[in-house]
Amino acid sequence: MKERKLFIITGMSGAGKSQALKCFEDFGFYCADNLPVAMLGEFVKLIETSAQFGNVALGIDVREGHTIKELPPILQNLKKSDFPFRIIFLDAADNILVQRFSQTRHKHPLGKNITSAIKSERKKMSALKEMSDKNIDTSSMTLSELKENLSKLLEIKRSKEMKLTVISFGYKRGIPLEADITMDVRFLENPNYVKRLKNKTGLDKAVKNYIQKDKNAKTFLGRFTKLVKYLIPLYIREGKSYLTIAIGCTGGRHRSVYIADTLYRSLKETMPTVSAYHRDIKKQ
Repeated sequence: MKERKLFIITGMSGAGKSQALKCFEDFGFYCADNLPVAMLGEFVKLIETSAQFGNVALGIDVREGHTIKELPPILQNLKKSDFPFRIIFLDAADNILVQRFSQTRHKHPLGKNITSAIKSERKKMSALKEMSDKNIDTSSMTLSELKENLSKLLEIKRSKEMKLTVISFGYKRGIPLEADITMDVRFLENPNYVKRLKNKTGLDKAVKNYIQKDKNAKTFLGRFTKLVKYLIPLYIREGKSYLTIAIGCTGGRHRSVYIADTLYRSLKETMPTVSAYHRDIKKQ
């Protein structure tokens, strides 16, 4: 039987554990978040004996409350068994964690005062951090960079074609954090100011026709598409498995959607792994 892999994903709240688990899902792992510490031993036995499970990633963190202190000795005992597993500890600088909680308005699991909660959490998680097999500092990482780090950790062989995502967005709602390449298309004529087009999107024929009448749109699309196609093999050569191209306009419903969709369709002809996502298309 092929050896199964088990990863324990832990670390500081706000450091990216949820995103890491999503990455593992992309890699084909069975993922479970917030597994009770008391169930870990039995769950490992289930993994060993059941054909239902392949590779597994488990998220366990301070949300467990006081039982989190029981995790290090359980893991120490598990290390004595023949079942291989690795512990990944995700971390970030305190000021970055404070910023992330402030931006998302999520409550910290340990209390309302974020600074004090982070300090307390570091004490509770220190033993796990010391025994972890890999510490990843996500302070300045994009989602794509986190995926790159995890793929290297998993020793995943990169294919000749990377997974490329084209995103449209509105600048008034912020640039996507996962963007590797960001292009501003606010120089194009804005359909939003045309009454009959205001409530339509860049996927509607009328909006497409309007933008296509702008000579700059055709010239830009030709040059930008050519540039992207030139860059893709260079990124692949450097070992990049994921690339996110973000196209932005003011609201993210007309110009950016049209450009992103047109770019996606052009790349799709030769790159089946490309996908498109219109982040703000339904927002007013």
